[in-house]
Amino acid sequence: MDENYSKLADALGRLPNGFTRTESGIELEILKRIFTEQEAELASNLGRDYQTIDEIASQNNLELEAANTLLNSMVEKGMVIPQNINNVASYRLRPFIFGIYEFSLHLVDHSFAHLIEDYFEEGGLTEIMKPLPHIHRVIPAQSAVKSEWILPYDDVKKLLESAKVFHLRDCICRTQQEHVGRKCDFPIHTCLVFFNYERPPRPGDISKQEALDLLDEMEEIGLVHTVSNLIEGHFYVCNCCGCCCGILRGLNEFGLEGSIAAANYYAEIDHETCIGCGICENRCQVNAISMIDNKAVVDLEKCIGCGLCATGCPVEAASLKLKPEEERIEPPLNFVDWEEKRIKNRS
Repeated sequence: MDENYSKLADALGRLPNGFTRTESGIELEILKRIFTEQEAELASNLGRDYQTIDEIASQNNLELEAANTLLNSMVEKGMVIPQNINNVASYRLRPFIFGIYEFSLHLVDHSFAHLIEDYFEEGGLTEIMKPLPHIHRVIPAQSAVKSEWILPYDDVKKLLESAKVFHLRDCICRTQQEHVGRKCDFPIHTCLVFFNYERPPRPGDISKQEALDLLDEMEEIGLVHTVSNLIEGHFYVCNCCGCCCGILRGLNEFGLEGSIAAANYYAEIDHETCIGCGICENRCQVNAISMIDNKAVVDLEKCIGCGLCATGCPVEAASLKLKPEEERIEPPLNFVDWEEKRIKNRS
């Protein structure tokens, strides 16, 4: 029985996103909670290249109708990515993060949450978070950046301009942490997904204005905007805290320096203006600010350029500065470009 799940783990590991194997094999227990054995067998034969139903059916010794039924079910569960290529339905394997894991929100209970936590503690994030380019990128709080400085791919509200459908869902990271007994003070209903096409309304859909208002609210309460590390092709905005978010925990807990692409900005404190209130220290989700001699000091090695210090400072002593041009890192153009660069760096 484990053979299909082991093959699936290896298939996920070959994707640019990666999938860490552990000595204990706990990742197989996670996959067993998500995939049936038949789903695991089919998925283990997929990769990053799209295949037609005919090819998949032949490869898995399935009748076309059975393959079609199984694949449609796996699309709904977020296990595979569908695409029409020359008007022919085709499919590829979806990465574990960001992808299969997030689609498994409905499966998160006490035991599943502990499996995930054990996987993380056994180094499960290493092959997912460490290689370049990063999976996620920080977008600065809008009110912290001067309009003339904002880079096109750093304008979080602009990402939503052409979207037609907006959907709000629970944060899987806070859900998972709550089940392991670490209830977060931040709200759980904070993950924004958006689409540039129309579809029938679903529970959880919100208006464009509500989506824009949500971004303002997340900045106000002190959560970090993160998105796919791309210039084009965004479809979600996460609002992350350092205590629950798997990626920020990579920085804070698991020693994975650079597990997220920092924004092309850095925080600066005017010590003449700083009153030593400590608000910026409390708002920083990556422990990049500390109080020394009653003044806030920024550790630029840790700063991710989110701007939460600036938006929370009551005397405007904290601000974001645009990094020099030679220090800025432009994200990959799109997901195809990202995958090509990631697989090259992993080879």
